Amino acid sequence: MYFVYIIYSEKIDKFYIGYSANANDRLLKHNQKSFGFSNTGKPWRLVYSESYLTKKEAMRREKQLKKWKNRERIERLIKNGSEHPD
Repeated sequence: MYFVYIIYSEKIDKFYIGYSANANDRLLKHNQKSFGFSNTGKPWRLVYSESYLTKKEAMRREKQLKKWKNRERIERLIKNGSEHPD
């Protein structure tokens, strides 16, 4: 099983979209010592996740969400919990 997740940083007021076989473990890694974008946003919190049976499906959904580039649409997804357009 794989997960597409959205984490949020209040510090930089940004969302980060990714996929992983373990969303909670991935969140811990984002919040540990790291470099680059993840480091600037600590602490991150998990605000949304979806589960998929295959890595391919999760990767496809992650790519779809990243293409949105629309904060309002992502916030609506988080709030409503189900939006699968496109």
